Amino acid sequence: MLSISKNNTDLTIKKIFLFWVPLAATWLMMAVEGPFLAAVIARLQNPKYNLAAYGVAFSFAILIEAPIIMITSASTALVKDQVSYMKLRNFTFFLNFMVTLIMIVFLIPNVFFFVTRDLMNLDKSIAELTHQTTMFLIPWAAAIGYRRFYQGILIRNNLTRRVAYGTVFRLLTMSSVAVISYLFTSLKGAFVGGAALCCGVLAEAVISRIMAHSSIKKVNQINDTDKKRFRYRFITKFYYPLALTSILSLGIHPLVTFFMGQSRMPLESLAVLPVINSLVFIFRSTGLSFQEVGIALLDKKNKAFPVLRKFAVLLGLGASLGLSLVAFTPLSEVWFQQISGLSGELSRFAVRPTQILFLLPGLSVMLCFQRAIIIKKEKTKPVTIATAVELIGVIIFLIFTIHWFNWVGAVCAAVSMTLGRLAADIYLLRPFSRALHISAD
Repeated sequence: MLSISKNNTDLTIKKIFLFWVPLAATWLMMAVEGPFLAAVIARLQNPKYNLAAYGVAFSFAILIEAPIIMITSASTALVKDQVSYMKLRNFTFFLNFMVTLIMIVFLIPNVFFFVTRDLMNLDKSIAELTHQTTMFLIPWAAAIGYRRFYQGILIRNNLTRRVAYGTVFRLLTMSSVAVISYLFTSLKGAFVGGAALCCGVLAEAVISRIMAHSSIKKVNQINDTDKKRFRYRFITKFYYPLALTSILSLGIHPLVTFFMGQSRMPLESLAVLPVINSLVFIFRSTGLSFQEVGIALLDKKNKAFPVLRKFAVLLGLGASLGLSLVAFTPLSEVWFQQISGLSGELSRFAVRPTQILFLLPGLSVMLCFQRAIIIKKEKTKPVTIATAVELIGVIIFLIFTIHWFNWVGAVCAAVSMTLGRLAADIYLLRPFSRALHISAD
């Protein structure tokens, strides 16, 4: 087990790797969910419509859960003793209540169909199927917030393996529900995907709380936090830029989905995007797992920075290279057709957008490393601005490629997401540099 010293002067690539691997495995296992469920849905009746409905429903669920996504980073950075634990836990529960309420309001038919049919221009049958699928995901957001809060405590206490164990439990539950539904029920494919996802996350939330029990007990025996400083006002000031970051960042996928309805070949694009995003997410997950690593391991004097930077560079290059090996070789046909279950037509349709996205994993590693350094210094506002830059970039590029160039929708999405992420990375260069020069005093 890696021992995290106060200064981390003895930090090495090997030690970072051992700390990072369980978290990477966690994100990788979560990344497998998408391809697995897409493969199940693709083998049920009406796969094109069900894949499209599942993809849109999942995009909505992701957007609504956005405010609580960064709770892991907040918990890793802030939960030090009884006061900080109790205050941030209450704050998390309040957020969980709010996102659940938003989901319920969004599912009111007049609200939902105004968004999906009037704004997104979805086909009536897909909109109705999406509405029913989204109902399966009502508990999704709160369960995510609950388990991410306790995962942050586990990470801070150097128990990253337990985070991975929780995700294994989640995958076993999710796959069991999916396989049982596939074999023994007549549920529509989109319903199978929604039900399996929700059950998996609920199971992980429960097991994460159980595994965090010893860490919580230890935390509750410490009373170091200044109660006058660590108020809900402080938590809100620290967290709202992170929540806004998640809302803007996760809003990109629903936004792309919205534009697909106005693009050339919209149904094909909507059908393949969940499969493409699932594949790309497998390689992006290595970078997403690195954010909490940077927050946990960077010391006040930044002595660990050079080795963390070296690890990030190697990780980014490896992630983009891995996606390239699939996108630019016959492995793409194996993945999309044989593993994901797409038809030959949809499989060929998915290749070009995937090739365009090959840089995204490396850019994601860079972004997460920049965020980690900035969050560690409690300067969260630049993180939000960078995400706004990315979102605005995606919108601009989507407008140009769809309405001016009339490209195929999936290609427009790939180009826009890559260039938007690049813009965010470039923006963060200056705040990142400033954060490194913040005095330990």
